[in-house]
Amino acid sequence: MTGRRTATRSTMPADDAKLVAATWAGSRLLLAAILAAIVVSGHGLRAALGNWDVRHFITISRHWYADPLEMAFFPGLPAVMAGGARIGLAPEITGAVLALVCSGVAAAALYRIGGTVPTCLWLIAPTAVFTTVGYTEAPFCAAAFWAWERARAGRWWQAAGLAALACTFRVSGLFLVGALAVMAVVGDGQWRDGRGRDGRTRKARAPKRGLRAGVERIAPLLLPALVLVAYVVYLHGLTGSWTAWFQAQDRGWGRGFTTPQESLANTLPATRTDTWRATYGADAGIVAMLFKLEIVSMLVGVATTVYCLVRRRWASAAWVGVQVIAFSIGHWFMSVNRAVLLWFPLFIALAELTRGPGRPVGLKLLWRGIVAVLVLADLAVMGWWGWLFFTGRWAS
Repeated sequence: MTGRRTATRSTMPADDAKLVAATWAGSRLLLAAILAAIVVSGHGLRAALGNWDVRHFITISRHWYADPLEMAFFPGLPAVMAGGARIGLAPEITGAVLALVCSGVAAAALYRIGGTVPTCLWLIAPTAVFTTVGYTEAPFCAAAFWAWERARAGRWWQAAGLAALACTFRVSGLFLVGALAVMAVVGDGQWRDGRGRDGRTRKARAPKRGLRAGVERIAPLLLPALVLVAYVVYLHGLTGSWTAWFQAQDRGWGRGFTTPQESLANTLPATRTDTWRATYGADAGIVAMLFKLEIVSMLVGVATTVYCLVRRRWASAAWVGVQVIAFSIGHWFMSVNRAVLLWFPLFIALAELTRGPGRPVGLKLLWRGIVAVLVLADLAVMGWWGWLFFTGRWAS
């Protein structure tokens, strides 16, 4: 047992909030440097920050849901952008500032849940650019991660309030409510204590048994569920349809219901350069590459779900697994690369699986060298993904 603890200490840094803060600052500065280079080369700042879905959020912030297709997006972020406009801030800037702040808030929650390494891995994820611009990933993760942390601490009303906030940003709030319900009933198995400094795995607080205790944990989750219901009712009032959100997804992004086999079959042609040559010209190869990565992200999601099931982390398995299922039945695999940012159990699993040897010294140094190379490669991919987004190329 002593040797095992020594090995863990020697390869995993002690929980260090300063390292997390430095990683947050360093990763944001790297993306800011890429943004600055692009702006200097002739792109406007607002243009670089305002690509793809940011345009949809800006449209909603200005005209609300005048276009039925915009109903595919939840109102939380557009409402914040509209508030920024009232004080003279451009919506692209409001979105970027919100993302920067919320990425730090999300990192603080993940640090409490899983410790230093998972948090740093999340901050330098390949698609981290989406936590620095006007997308919903950062504000959603900030609310959702803290909801998870509060639920693990047994503060269910606090968790419900945070989950309700998360539900205003994206439909993933539905999956969050479901996963929290699983936690309320059966818990979330074995976790490393994110605030401990000894690296040992401790059993998370087991939920109290009994009908009354279960109801006391489940009942607060009606609050975020009501937020989702309220959005559906609101859209019904605008359109007369109870399925307005699904219709917008289908008509705007082709996300109708299919089987996983059909979704994979629909995605495979998108991984070929020739499929996109007429639309994207010289960038066709980039689009094809990103759709290949969508399949990789799906496989990562499946692997993470299985890992959590093996470790009996039932709520974590539900959180990732239900998203994987949702992406697998939506015509094709799209936006999964960004959804990986929501899968915090993945980053905890990576930290656990890559601890490496504690001795002898030679193997330990070799492992550290390998990790350093992998981190540099990851940062290069993160920078490349930022370049794609800031220059208006397809970025998933």
